[in-house]
Amino acid sequence: MRADRFRLERWLQRLWTSARNRRLSGDELRRFERELETSIALRRTRLERRPFVEILPNLPIATKRDEIAEAIRANPVVIVCGETGSGKSTQLPKICLQLGRGVEGVIGHTQPRRIAARSIATRIAQELGVTLGREVGYKVRFSDLTSPETYIKLMTDGILLAETQGDRFLERYDTIIIDEAHERSLNIDFLLGYLRKLLTRRRDLKVIITSATLDAERFAAHFASAGRPAPIVEVPGRSYPVEVRYRPPVPDESTGETDWQSAVVAALEEILREGPGDILVFMPTERHIH
Repeated sequence: MRADRFRLERWLQRLWTSARNRRLSGDELRRFERELETSIALRRTRLERRPFVEILPNLPIATKRDEIAEAIRANPVVIVCGETGSGKSTQLPKICLQLGRGVEGVIGHTQPRRIAARSIATRIAQELGVTLGREVGYKVRFSDLTSPETYIKLMTDGILLAETQGDRFLERYDTIIIDEAHERSLNIDFLLGYLRKLLTRRRDLKVIITSATLDAERFAAHFASAGRPAPIVEVPGRSYPVEVRYRPPVPDESTGETDWQSAVVAALEEILREGPGDILVFMPTERHIH
């Protein structure tokens, strides 16, 4: 396993030094062999139990699946530029899993917000037909729903940044997806800088940056290698027809004042008369919602 590699390499070096000095302990050598066999067996088990992956064909990203997969194989960093609704958040980790990533290490997938990490993890688990918290899990502040069987791990940017304190080389991951990088929060900017330096030490690591804006070219330049920017794959979005209606609130007949609550109720009643569906209401402040 990737997480064991550095520790086992250091251990092997110590054994080699002891052998040259003729101080090699048979017990220590057997302990090393057991640890190595355990790591190899765990990798074999994870490979055998890897979930079956199917990319949803009705999402726009499905048309770019082969191009994205080839870019990931050939480059340490790939920039995926796609609009909201393209399917990049749910399908990218599945593409990585199809490529054999997530076996020697975990596929780490960051989100700017906790609710997004939880909901996307739930959705991916449903699509793969696996149990949330086992093959697919998430970790946010005060909640860690992952296990040793986890292949895809959703988390907030802050969680991954905090993990660098105890795991400088992010050894537990073989792939890292930084989603919604265009938001450019402090955590995202710190992670982008950290990963750029880390890639010089982790040649096996794959990094995927997603952006919904034209900032993709700046990200590609940031991760340039040998004078060449990181490749950019553009994924088309999926739009829906939108009709805008202006419905001015009607003043109350007795007071002459405008009651926004009555206006909202009247607008909802008008919409519901047109048939079933979902309604999203935006309010000025949190106080108005409660």
